[in-house]
Amino acid sequence: MQRKQKLDSLFSAAFALCILSSVVLGCAASQDSESGTADDRLVAFLDQIFEERVALAPERESRLGRKTEQQSQWNDRSDAFAAERIERARSDLDRLRADHSRDELSPQGQLSWDLFVFDTERAIANHAFRDHHYVVDQFNGQLSSLLTLLKNHHDVDSVADAEAYVQRIEGLEDVLKLMARQLAERAGFGVVAPAFAFPDVIADATSMSSGAPLGEGPVNPLWADFRAKVAELPDGEQGRLTEAARAALQGPFRRGFEALLEELRRVQPLAIEQGNRGVWALPRGESFYANRVAHHTTLSLDASQIHEIGVAEVARIHEQMRALQQQVGVPGSLQDFFDFVREDPGNAYEDSDAGREQFLVEARRLVDGIYGVVGEWFNRLPEAEMEVRRVEPWRENSVSIAFYSRPSQDGSKPGIYYANLGDMQSVQRYVFTAITYHESVPGHHFQIALAQELEGLPLFRRFGGYGAYAEGWALYAEQLAGEMGFYQEPLHEFGRLQNELWRAARLVIDTGIHAKRWTREQAIRYFQENTPLSEGNVVTEVERFFVNPGQALSYKMGMIKILELRERARQELGGSFDIRSFHDVVIGAGSMPLPLLEGRVDAWIAESAAASPPQDRADA
Repeated sequence: MQRKQKLDSLFSAAFALCILSSVVLGCAASQDSESGTADDRLVAFLDQIFEERVALAPERESRLGRKTEQQSQWNDRSDAFAAERIERARSDLDRLRADHSRDELSPQGQLSWDLFVFDTERAIANHAFRDHHYVVDQFNGQLSSLLTLLKNHHDVDSVADAEAYVQRIEGLEDVLKLMARQLAERAGFGVVAPAFAFPDVIADATSMSSGAPLGEGPVNPLWADFRAKVAELPDGEQGRLTEAARAALQGPFRRGFEALLEELRRVQPLAIEQGNRGVWALPRGESFYANRVAHHTTLSLDASQIHEIGVAEVARIHEQMRALQQQVGVPGSLQDFFDFVREDPGNAYEDSDAGREQFLVEARRLVDGIYGVVGEWFNRLPEAEMEVRRVEPWRENSVSIAFYSRPSQDGSKPGIYYANLGDMQSVQRYVFTAITYHESVPGHHFQIALAQELEGLPLFRRFGGYGAYAEGWALYAEQLAGEMGFYQEPLHEFGRLQNELWRAARLVIDTGIHAKRWTREQAIRYFQENTPLSEGNVVTEVERFFVNPGQALSYKMGMIKILELRERARQELGGSFDIRSFHDVVIGAGSMPLPLLEGRVDAWIAESAAASPPQDRADA
């Protein structure tokens, strides 16, 4: 009962916040169901729900750049709280259908309706497998994301902000002890991460909870961050606040990590006994993987169908690579060409701080190059700035080789393309040229940052996302960069193809691991035989697939759909086809499931065909 009262009070507070802060937060100014158009009433309803949900997620508030009374708190990660939120979601769906009519909405309003229904039904379906997800693993950053939130999203502009930061350090004890309990509970019914995950997780947890003022070694990242942030506060407050932070780190923070590490070491022998197996080995494992496939692709395809698509795509890309091999003049088999690329000195950076800086300089130059010609390819760009940064050394073992972090809602923080430069021997220049376009521009930044800035859309559409859409767009952007005039050298085009091959091989390997029961060694061998990825990247990739089932499918399936839609538009519109308008349609309404994207593009094709003279379509 007490938890329900807390939920109700938070929802009420969020509703009030939406009413009082319509300009700042983008909420509708009125919730009167008798005023405004059907679209206006729907947006008001959906924005109210968005605010209610954000109010239950203090970490999301911080990532959005908001400061509220919950700035000192962490998300409630308990299973009971998750169950209550799903009941709220079911109620929200009932309210939508009872209080709003889809038939009365404009096409844009109907799209919002459909997206909300899709999201809610997907969340309900996913909840049935909540306890199948690993509590901590070597890839998904469940621990590093906690520290990153404080470092990157908890600003300190006042004494109150600093006190909230200290309270969050203290609150990590409860968060980490809950993780330890859930780790034990999941292990009790057979949900244990693969054996290879434990050494990295234990090493990272040990690293995050060490260093001054906790003990010997480098300065703890939170201690360094906090002291830097309070340096601008009044002198009389700095000493008190830093001592409070020291006590929080040496006390509750340390206790939380000690409890988690103890449980990790207790469960590790069980993981070693079970070995490295896909999720087929978990209770209801086949159903869980089917859920993950549907979640990450948004398509009605089963694992066997996707596996065959992957096999065909790998073969197609191999043929394109063989053509490049002839162009470069490297004799022998495709494997010989892979070896040539791996060993090419021009494909490597120096494994030093100088090499890392060289990478960052080159990545920024590539970004500037896109902006130099972008007007020929896009009508609209995001206003948010974008930066290229190195992943901080303290979390290099817990994150992927590259990723994008979205801007804050208020525009105070830029979008960030992070590159993991811990092992420069795994950073291939030819591959990372394309990865830069994927993670920055015209990839994730153009799509994600633009979506946040779209006016007139419900907030959940501006700040939501679907992996197949977002990653499909970003992989499409790698190819688009070549069409925009980049990849002048054959080996840079090979690097682009290598990235596409990498994503095609993921279709084969992810389904191989989780549906066809491949071993870790089988998956590594397939990667080695079919792609030129470095050995370090191959192992990282395969181990990632084990702990994040289905996510690797999103990239290529999304790209295939976007290219299919573009070719359909070219064929049907002929000379009236405009690539800038096509891009407006694809990324101009926020992220969406692939079937809904297809419907949107088809509607645009029909409208454009009706508006263009017949002679412009003669080439179709």
